[in-house]
Amino acid sequence: MSNEEIEGSESSDERRATLVRRSFSEGGSDGRRPVPWWHWHRRLYNWVIHFADTKHAEVALFALSFSESSFFPVPPDVLLAAMSLGVPKRWLRFAILCSIASVIGGVFGYIIGMFLWSIIGEWVYAHLGFVGLTRENFAKFQGWYGNYDFWIVFTCGFTPIPYKAATISAGIAHINFIGFCIASALSRSARFFMVAGLIGWKGEKVRHLIEKYFDWLALALVAMLIGGFLVIKWLR
Repeated sequence: MSNEEIEGSESSDERRATLVRRSFSEGGSDGRRPVPWWHWHRRLYNWVIHFADTKHAEVALFALSFSESSFFPVPPDVLLAAMSLGVPKRWLRFAILCSIASVIGGVFGYIIGMFLWSIIGEWVYAHLGFVGLTRENFAKFQGWYGNYDFWIVFTCGFTPIPYKAATISAGIAHINFIGFCIASALSRSARFFMVAGLIGWKGEKVRHLIEKYFDWLALALVAMLIGGFLVIKWLR
């Protein structure tokens, strides 16, 4: 169906949402090009994005953000960005919803690590290693938590380092729960408010830049933040 046909058969809001989904799927194509079956990551990405132009978008955003904190491989940023681009005036609502769901999901991951890991750990290593839940990752986190528990959770919550690995391993290590919640709330909110706010403010002009450079920007900001605290500590 051409864009002209879409314009004739849908309301302006529906048309905008449809075109937004098309701009996100397949790297900006019209969404009609078939995806090879072995490109599971792209098929999963497209499946997530399609919720942006449905009446269940907010429910899907909440569910995605919650599940990504413990097991789902696709980050909620992709759906959050599509929804913020489709309805810019609601970016704040979307960011708050995404942040709350992610923190709750992080608590769920913490509970899994604290109470269930001895039962399900081996199965997870065998079947969910592709989303970052590997024995090697957990060993690294366990070694770091002794001195840097707050910063480990904060860094994973804000950067592309798998947040799910941090939430579960934090429960395994029994780090301070209040500190865990504060670090999760600050980092996840900062990440999602940045994504939704920039797209709600500048729209399509910044979408491609965020998709291409967000991971590096997030790492740089965390490095500067931690570096600043280390400098303050050194000066004292």
